Amino acid sequence: MALLEVEGLTTEFRTHGGTVRAVDDVSFHIDAGETLALVGESGSGKSVTAQSIMRLVARPAGRIASGSVYFKGRDLMSLSEKDMRRVRGSGIGMIFQDPMSSLNPALTIGRQITESLALHLGMRPKAAERRAVELLTLVGIPAPESRISSYPHQLSGGMRQRVMIAIALACDPELILADEITTALDVTIQAQILELLKSITEESGTAVLFITHDLGVVAGVAERVNVMYAGQIVERATTTDLFRQPRMPYTWGLLGSVPRLDQQRQDRLRPIPGSPPDLREEQPGCRFADRCKYAQEVCRESPPELLPVELKFGPGHEARCFATHDDEWLGLSRWPEQTTKGTVK
Repeated sequence: MALLEVEGLTTEFRTHGGTVRAVDDVSFHIDAGETLALVGESGSGKSVTAQSIMRLVARPAGRIASGSVYFKGRDLMSLSEKDMRRVRGSGIGMIFQDPMSSLNPALTIGRQITESLALHLGMRPKAAERRAVELLTLVGIPAPESRISSYPHQLSGGMRQRVMIAIALACDPELILADEITTALDVTIQAQILELLKSITEESGTAVLFITHDLGVVAGVAERVNVMYAGQIVERATTTDLFRQPRMPYTWGLLGSVPRLDQQRQDRLRPIPGSPPDLREEQPGCRFADRCKYAQEVCRESPPELLPVELKFGPGHEARCFATHDDEWLGLSRWPEQTTKGTVK
């Protein structure tokens, strides 16, 4: 049985211009100890998916319209708010996207870590403080005994992100939702944070849902990848299969916009043209059709299903594209080369 199983999750937001279905019939699973990457542009529904799993969707504008989320066999959608609070932190930890806005500026770092220890584990103040120092040491913060008295604004961006990881790990959760944890950090600090999360989760056996817009960091982090666009999963595969032979034009676009070490200096990145669709409007066909140079009339008339691709691409490789099974689509003798030689280990 999977540690986390999401089935048909749909989340909507009411706006003055109409209802936005930010997450539309999304299904996936995460096994114990596994890292699954959820990748897509800003606004594709990744963060809302994580918030829906934790039942943190802002009301009354937002609501989980349908679907189920099973964690260790329990449907989180059926739990009372009291029971759900027990799951948050102790069963599932979450590292939010922006630590400066997620951390309370009026409370010390130590207070914000010990709060969850007291709530979920019933620790007394002295024991909780010792555990907080251990956690700050674990995430690589120097002089942790003095840092627990610091406020968020007294720490650098990388240090604040380490504190967020410490808070997420405080109660030894079995699953961590890591939402864009390298956003706004420079490249060196990004690498440190990613290596830190990977080493800690491998040692503890913690599963991770790794949310990012950057396919460039996925290869060394996740075993499987779900690509998300306009509220839907449009492709999923093992990391190796996805990088070697993507089968969805949107995935090609994401890979084409990532700098590669084997590119010539004069080579330009290939941005995806156009903009995502307005989800307040009805989407009769493929949501990527207006941005896809391979789109045909059927793509604008009927929505493609997420279906398995040819067996040669390995088990579990699925794509939401009419051309998935047709290499002659629009006269193509072969699909565009997107292999990332030397990237996947």
